[in-house]
Amino acid sequence: MPLEDRRRALAQALDAQGWPADSPWLREAVLQRVPRHHFAPDRLWEWDGHHHVPVDRTHAPGRWASLVYAGPDEPALTQIADGLPSSSLSAPSIVIDMLDSLMPEPGHHVLELGTGYGWNAALLAHRAGPGRVVSVETDPDLAAAARRRLTRYGLGATVLTGDGGLGAPGHEPFDRVIATYAVEEVPWAWIAQCAPGARIVTPWGRLGHVALTVADDSRSATGWIQGLATFMPRRGTDQGRDFHDLCTAIAATSTRTVPAAGVHALRDASLIFSLRVTHPNIRIATTTTATADGQVTAQAHDGQSSWATATTRADGYACVEQGGPRPLMAEISQGQQHWQDRGAPSLWDFGMTVASGRQYVWCKSPQEPWSSSGPV
Repeated sequence: MPLEDRRRALAQALDAQGWPADSPWLREAVLQRVPRHHFAPDRLWEWDGHHHVPVDRTHAPGRWASLVYAGPDEPALTQIADGLPSSSLSAPSIVIDMLDSLMPEPGHHVLELGTGYGWNAALLAHRAGPGRVVSVETDPDLAAAARRRLTRYGLGATVLTGDGGLGAPGHEPFDRVIATYAVEEVPWAWIAQCAPGARIVTPWGRLGHVALTVADDSRSATGWIQGLATFMPRRGTDQGRDFHDLCTAIAATSTRTVPAAGVHALRDASLIFSLRVTHPNIRIATTTTATADGQVTAQAHDGQSSWATATTRADGYACVEQGGPRPLMAEISQGQQHWQDRGAPSLWDFGMTVASGRQYVWCKSPQEPWSSSGPV
């Protein structure tokens, strides 16, 4: 399928999902003014079931185009380091959602952390105006590539090479800050470099993204969880071992049967987010089989030493198999009870507050902490 056909297909899919009604500028920017493929490198990567393999625009232009415009919810891998993805063109729907949450306006001074190849910075420059966007990228090669593209397409943004966790000293104050990589703790430098009332949008750890507003006294920032977007972590973050690796290395130590209702409940995004807060080092994924009884399989692991699976059966029970020292499914059950005892709040009831040396997630009100962390 030619490139332009791919772009039209993406537009139709995004229209079907529904564009943010209060951000009409996004449609024009994403589909017309700042085309996604202008900021895609000539080599992309795809998973063949065993390895990440290169797809070059010169040798396979159709396949390359299909990766750039795979669909609203599909990122395009742009860099692999040590066998793992290290940079990507984020999924269009997530880019749109986060920019809508950011609420940039013409004339705003904007800081972006994680330039990549520059597409998000280009969208921000289109909105805020020439010279209004500063973007920080830790990889010198990526930073140089982004500068070339932004210059080529006449989108004035300043790209700095450095540690995004430090913000952009000397370029403050900022009205808007957005990160394109995930952080577990929101760096205080981002808040310190903001004007009072500024807005900060960032992915949080491996699951969820938040929009914070800087207080009038600049001593804190607080705001609501915006969704369950997942982004690559900050460079240098230890991602631990994956589920397959743990299952291969650690034999099953127990098998038991439990009621299936608890496993079915793990498809609830609100419960999954609550567990992400109360049990931050347990990672959970669920799949549903297209059968008459809708069999659900939940996989959990802690990235270090333990794993568990739970698969529902037609008789209303689920078979649980676990390996390693931690009883992960029991811990998940305790977290589920914590959520239910507090009224099973929605994902949209959660928020976050960041102050100097402290960060905590709350539910419905900043005065009702759901979980807190120690010094940042």
